[in-house]
Amino acid sequence: MNISMLLTMAATGAPDAVAVEHRARRSTYAQLARLSAGGAGIVSREGADSVLFLGVNSTALPVALFAAAAAGVPFVPLNYRLSAEQVRALAGRFQRPLTITDAAEVLDGPGPTYGLQEWVDACSAAEPLASADVDPESIAVLLFTSGTTAEPKAAVLRHRHLVSYVLSTVEFGSAGPDEANLVSVPPYHIAAVANLLTNIYAGRRLVYLDSFSPGAWLDLARASGATHAMLVPTMLARIADHLAERGEPTPGLRSVSYGGARMPQAVLEQVLAAFPDTGFVNAYGLTETSSTIALLGPDDHRAAVASDAPEVRARLGSVGRPVPGVTIAVFDAQGRLCPPGVRGELRVKGPQVAGEYLGGGALLDKDGWFHTRDQAYLDADGYLFVEGRLDDTIIRGGENIAPAEIEETLLAHPQVADAAVVGMADDEWGQRILAYVVPHSTAQPDAEELRSWVRTRLRSSKTPDEVIFRTDLPRTETGKILRRLLHLDTVDSSSGSVS
Repeated sequence: MNISMLLTMAATGAPDAVAVEHRARRSTYAQLARLSAGGAGIVSREGADSVLFLGVNSTALPVALFAAAAAGVPFVPLNYRLSAEQVRALAGRFQRPLTITDAAEVLDGPGPTYGLQEWVDACSAAEPLASADVDPESIAVLLFTSGTTAEPKAAVLRHRHLVSYVLSTVEFGSAGPDEANLVSVPPYHIAAVANLLTNIYAGRRLVYLDSFSPGAWLDLARASGATHAMLVPTMLARIADHLAERGEPTPGLRSVSYGGARMPQAVLEQVLAAFPDTGFVNAYGLTETSSTIALLGPDDHRAAVASDAPEVRARLGSVGRPVPGVTIAVFDAQGRLCPPGVRGELRVKGPQVAGEYLGGGALLDKDGWFHTRDQAYLDADGYLFVEGRLDDTIIRGGENIAPAEIEETLLAHPQVADAAVVGMADDEWGQRILAYVVPHSTAQPDAEELRSWVRTRLRSSKTPDEVIFRTDLPRTETGKILRRLLHLDTVDSSSGSVS
């Protein structure tokens, strides 16, 4: 089975239901299937080896994804936040791509190029491709990783990986006729691809927001009657702040899922208070695992908020437990299973786990585990706590220190809006701890005060050696800190740093 069959099933089951809505334009499931078949015909007749997508959320996105799938070539969404030079470098890896973009001046490759609406119009007029037998082992999607610690790599997701994820997590046609999912995560992120596939299979209307701002999101949530939404933590924080500042009513959403980056507990508590009638889901996954591998569901959120037990309350900081079909475990540096509460490397296996990069072959070990390189631990009840990349671990005086723990402590300070912690080489201690802090707009925190704040809440060895104030921090579109850029930053003695 390949992912184009998911759309075929939805179009057969509910042909007249609205599948996609963008800027008041609506397409039914039957229309989306017809557009995608026309697109597949174009891809096939052009002899394209891939479909590149450089653009914002719109109807062109699902048409491009399903057209590529039906034609048996990879769909490759590119990050429109990159520089023109970076985009051209990624696109240059393909011999004859069909490109869909409203920035044709950036991508002037050897294959045909369409604007976003031009692509939809062309698909409408094109002769549909006759049903093709697409091998489940063929590549469905190539996603370039965010490059938070290195240059981007193309993660390979084959049809069988994505179909396995959808079939194990969603019931076909399970959405009610009034359900609509508001999508604002960018197309080049695994969450956007997975969100598209699962909602199509469930029969839920997709409402696309092409450019996020908290005001635009709230307006569209109300106008579209959205019942579901997927957001990254930075988006949720901005929405909650907007609601608090303007005193606007909260949209009547039934469910909000969040993921893509670590959610600070202070922000989560603010969001839960702002949306008291909404069920929240923390979805943790990786590009290489075809999206979500663990979920902290609405009942888990409610139980943690209501509980006086520290171990239950702490689960607000977890990513929950594995989804069906996925096995997770935490291993120490010697490859031994870690008992509950002991930190190590998270490993995962299951039919949806790809663990493969283009040109690099499969990365699963002999026992089928994908090594995530995420530091994590499990509690006694199997709840997973992810603390960031092992590569980010600071080794100070022989002690392994997770930046996330210090960042969480700094973010609990009333004057701190954002924080990132990195290690820098030190002759005496091996590494010293640098904390980059963004104060709230009206705050002027003292660097020594922040160091004392951390020292009194964590061990003294985890106290930042320097606190460096910034107006913002380098992050990806989904909120992940670009630590490699912080490492390139030069410590300015006039910035408020303290040794």
